[in-house]
Amino acid sequence: MTTHEVFNQVPPLVDHDTADDAALLDGLAREGAGWATGEVRELGRLAGSEPAIEHGRLANEHPPVLRTHDRYGHRIDEVEFHPSWHDLMRTAVAHGLHAAPWADDRVGAHVARAAKFYTWRPDAGHGCPISMTYAAVPALRHAPDLAARYEPLLTATAYDFGLRTPLTKRGLLAGMSMTEKQGGSDVRANTTAARPQPDGSYRLTGHKWFTSAPMCDVFLTLAQAPGGLTCFLLPRVLPDGSRNPMRLMRLKDKLGNRSNASSEVEYDDAVAWRIGDEGRGVRTIIDMVNLTRLDCVIGAAAGMRQGVITAAHHAAHRRAFGRYLVDQPLMRNVLADLAVESEAATVLMMRLAGATDRSARGDATETAFKRIALAVGKYWVCKRWPGHAAEALECLGGNGYVEESGMPRLFRESPLNSIWEGSGNVAALDVLRALAGQPEVMAAFQAEVELAAGADRRLDAAVREVLAALNDPADLEMRARRVVEQLALVLQGALLVRHGHPAVADVFCASRLAGDHGHAYGTLPPGVDFAAIITRATPKLT
Repeated sequence: MTTHEVFNQVPPLVDHDTADDAALLDGLAREGAGWATGEVRELGRLAGSEPAIEHGRLANEHPPVLRTHDRYGHRIDEVEFHPSWHDLMRTAVAHGLHAAPWADDRVGAHVARAAKFYTWRPDAGHGCPISMTYAAVPALRHAPDLAARYEPLLTATAYDFGLRTPLTKRGLLAGMSMTEKQGGSDVRANTTAARPQPDGSYRLTGHKWFTSAPMCDVFLTLAQAPGGLTCFLLPRVLPDGSRNPMRLMRLKDKLGNRSNASSEVEYDDAVAWRIGDEGRGVRTIIDMVNLTRLDCVIGAAAGMRQGVITAAHHAAHRRAFGRYLVDQPLMRNVLADLAVESEAATVLMMRLAGATDRSARGDATETAFKRIALAVGKYWVCKRWPGHAAEALECLGGNGYVEESGMPRLFRESPLNSIWEGSGNVAALDVLRALAGQPEVMAAFQAEVELAAGADRRLDAAVREVLAALNDPADLEMRARRVVEQLALVLQGALLVRHGHPAVADVFCASRLAGDHGHAYGTLPPGVDFAAIITRATPKLT
């Protein structure tokens, strides 16, 4: 017997183009990768399709399983993934979201890759091995002989899953393995030992507390060699086809990112080859860390975009108290506030991708700018995502708290990027180190924000305020978070004033820089062009 009629339900957010994002597409052209617009839009339509969204759900509903031994008792240390994980990985690699830009001579190749990484987000977890593979190449180049052999396979667009001799495969994935129990972010406290061998290799014995994506083919890892902390390349399978003794002890039971396997490992006399000089491990692997920090910013910006378009889509189709939610003033304020935060993150992300591209081509000024802006952006954008995800979830009410909406998964994902590759304190202190040790870094940052000088009095005042804060050495380390927040806001403001939609730039300067804003989302001042801002965040279904 039918008890009621189902109505006033929001249609599924499927069959839309996730690259239909003005801030993304404008940035793509501005940063030198307009030639990739068609590729990005193609991937965006695929990402917004029902099959891709379902693959993302299934990869999280069926997390990876560790198999330490086979049925006969042989040690195998393998991780099984759901077929949807492999489908997502196959698409990401085929579209060059991993290390492909390092083999692409076109101007803007790294910008195009950033836009694709932002666009292809049916699942965040599989982005981890994709990101690490992208970031491994510059560090690997500290060992030219190793790079000559491995880089062509790391940049290949073939997803070739399975533990086999790396140089016999069609394509490779790379991971990083740095953190130990006793040290955390303080990798200089690592105890894993590396013993040099007569053939030039090393034997590693010790442990790693966090090694994500342990089914990658090769890992960049840190160990204490006779000359100090050193970076090494460690394959899962040795050239003779035998398994390298990198033992997977267990998989982590994580808050989010559940489709991706994160493990504890032990090296039991594992074979590795040195990358860079002994004692310079941190300086060597920092090239990898900086690029994974870029992907932390991209991932957080993409998460904000997913949150706001889901909220806007819901508000456009759900009625309450006789009106659609999107037509109600307070909901419009919330949606516009979320959209402004999202757009500011996207504009900054694309500027960082442009700096990365030009830095890779030898631009010293862009290298100096990237050195500070990447740490600033990593700190701030990643910090803003959890609150943004919570507010976007609330726009759906009780429906948003239910797994089927997808919002709980987004919310669980949101704290990760702030923790990975240096938590908030590490990122903030890294900014101070850059400013103290490299004068050209501050000069590059100041030159960037001064491009918007005179365009907005609120921005000009905020720039003066942060420069004064930096020039005051008293308690600077204690004030690091406040100062880095100010740096992030003036950089976002300068970029929006120059390149953003006028309504977005105006409300950003009023709320984030001039303080005309409360302590929660949805507290924008009167006079905001809500319609223009919300329209930019409302997805179009095909």
